[in-house]
Parts: sequence; structure tokens; C-alpha cells
Amino acid sequence: MNRPQRALQHGLATCLCCHQLVELPAGGRCQCPRCGARVHGRIDGSLMLTWALTITGALLLLPANILPVMTVIYLASGEPSTIISGVMQLYHAGLWGIALIVFVASIAVPVMKLVGLALLLVQIQFRLPLIPRQAMKLYRVVSGIGRWSLLDLFMISILVALVDMGAIAQVAAGPGSTAFATVVVVTMLAARSFDPRLIWDVYDQRQSVNTENDKKGVAGNG
Repeated sequence: MNRPQRALQHGLATCLCCHQLVELPAGGRCQCPRCGARVHGRIDGSLMLTWALTITGALLLLPANILPVMTVIYLASGEPSTIISGVMQLYHAGLWGIALIVFVASIAVPVMKLVGLALLLVQIQFRLPLIPRQAMKLYRVVSGIGRWSLLDLFMISILVALVDMGAIAQVAAGPGSTAFATVVVVTMLAARSFDPRLIWDVYDQRQSVNTENDKKGVAGNG
């Protein structure tokens, strides 16, 4: 049974911006005639760049959760709060709904995104067996949930803007918020730099190897 032909085998590639099918020149890259974006068969250095950004995001996740995110000063007294301590304070105050939102946006989403990218990178890097449809679903989830991490920064910015009553009450953003914002940006760039077409490259390579092994087995039996 013949496997379906791929566009890249015929010198064609899809524009990642407008999804126009473009004929590639001999150099393997060109500009999209529709939107003017750069078109290439595969993103140059996709694995290396995604690895670098994923590792950077994982390292920045530590100071983002250890350093204080904000400090609430009420009547000249207050103490800095980290993400985890803020979640616990909201929970004990009975605001479990807001605590759940902060936990999901600030802790669960970044960790899930980094773990998902790491799984995809390991599968492609080491040519591990994978089901391409499941890998693509994982990639879509990773690229889709990253934007929700901005909820935490959005809430902090609103608190800083609204709760400013001079000597009575103040809310100041801490260094942890800067680290967390960097984590959000880095993970979004990591998902952007990952080329999902590499998933199908690995799948086709494994299928080719299995086909060759089957042919050798049939020839050996004959």
C-alpha cells in the first residue's frame, strides 16, 4: 500500500501565515505571493531554538514562583506575596474561585505548556514512536493555552491601578511578576518556533524504515 505523497516531495510548501500553497525555488525558501511572509519547507533550527526557549522558560519558572509577585501595603503594613502564598491567602479568605483562576493561570498552564513542548521535542529528537494525530492535538493545546497565563498579570495590573490610596493602601508589583511575564513570553515564542511538520517527518521516516524491514523480511523468507 503506497503512502500518500507529500507536498514537500514535489517542491511545495504551505505559508504558515495565510496557508497559501507555494512552489519553493531551488534554495528552499521564498516569499508568499499572497501575504509576503517568508515561506520555507521547514523552520530553520526549529528544534534547537524551541529547546533553548523551553529550557529558559523552565529556569525562569523558579524565580517566578519564589520571588514576590506583589506587595499589598495597608495602613503602612504589609508583606510581599508569592504566587503560591497568594493562592493560599485567597483560598483561606473564602475566594476559592479566584484562587483557582490564579493557580491555573500562574502555575498549571505554564507547567503544562513546558511539559507538553518537552514531550514533543523528545519524541522528535530521539525518533520515538508517536501517533501523529495525538501529537498534533498536544501541540494545539500547548499553543492555545499559553495566552491564558496573562490573566494573572492582568489582575495584578488592575490591582496596581485601582488600589492606590496613597498612605492608606498601595499595591506594588514585585520582581516575581517580571519573571513570570518573561516566562509567558518565552513559552509563547517556544510554541511559535516549534515546527509541527517535524512530527510528520518523524512519522514518515519510521514508516519508511518499517517498510524496508518488511521487504527485507519477505526477501529473506523467499
